[in-house]
Amino acid sequence: QVELVESGGGLVQAGDSLRLSCAASGRTSSNYALAWFRQAPGEKREFVAAISRNGGNTYYADSVKGRFTISRNNAVNTVYLQMNSLKPEDTAVYYCAARARVVVLTTLYDYWGQGTQVTVSS
Repeated sequence: QVELVESGGGLVQAGDSLRLSCAASGRTSSNYALAWFRQAPGEKREFVAAISRNGGNTYYADSVKGRFTISRNNAVNTVYLQMNSLKPEDTAVYYCAARARVVVLTTLYDYWGQGTQVTVSS
């Protein structure tokens, strides 16, 4: 069992930056691929970024490529999402997810956090 707790969301203006954190407790996070998803009101949950268990491989949705960076620190069981040049269309609840297998770019993850709200005003 893995528990995931996100933090770092908030209200910012377009062009600003935010860094989300997701702390994992329970089993060692290095055993899991980790990812960020987001869900806007009335929309399906969508993939944002993912990182392999050792951090050697990262994956991004086209909509955030070049603006967002995913990273992890297995020593403290935490995954991060650095979000730069934020746009109003980035407004959503952001979820952290963990998967005890290789990275996938779908919602087929085993564990989910409760989400953190990111709101970008124009």
